[in-house]
Amino acid sequence: MEQFFNVSQQLLKGFGENSFIFIITLLLALPLGLVVSMGSMSKFKPLKWLTKTFVWIIRGTPLMLQLFVVFYVPPLLSNGNFNFSRINAALIAFVINYAAYFSEIYRGGIESIPRGQYEAGQVLGMTRSQIFFRVVLLQVVKKIIPPIGNEIITLVKDTSLASVIAIPEILMMAKDFSMQGLIWPLFYSALFFLLFCGILTLLFSFIEKKLNYYKG
Repeated sequence: MEQFFNVSQQLLKGFGENSFIFIITLLLALPLGLVVSMGSMSKFKPLKWLTKTFVWIIRGTPLMLQLFVVFYVPPLLSNGNFNFSRINAALIAFVINYAAYFSEIYRGGIESIPRGQYEAGQVLGMTRSQIFFRVVLLQVVKKIIPPIGNEIITLVKDTSLASVIAIPEILMMAKDFSMQGLIWPLFYSALFFLLFCGILTLLFSFIEKKLNYYKG
């Protein structure tokens, strides 16, 4: 029993790392994704193509590779004079990766709104910012909740990739315990992810129902 509590305590500490990466990534990637989406829809061609190229590269390469690049490349290029800590490298890679995915979701949502609604707002004398925030935004939010929810749930599971740069998250600890002859921590750690994802699923279902007032 003492062993169970000790192992559980270590696994809970590891899941704290997963949760920290998840929360910080979400707080930074959601607004950054909106900025990137604006760049990809810009009428300024160089900015538009630069942004689209960035999104293409990030979406087209594995997150694991991006973690390696952020953590190992700076010290190699600077002869060891500059490097990110493991947790900072993980956060940078996760934020950049998910901002790129979120940006495409935002772009799809914004571009799905009929052009006539923008024109109607202009006829009423509204500015572009007023049209966006008062007319378009709520419709966009409803349209993007399902894909955003899927990406956020994926993010919960992707936090385990932080172990590739030796961040002691829950699956890394569970694997270490399995090498000591304990198999149950691997299944026990799955419960943490199942519970977390279950809570998020219920939360997004609640949000979707709240936004059902708009049927457009």
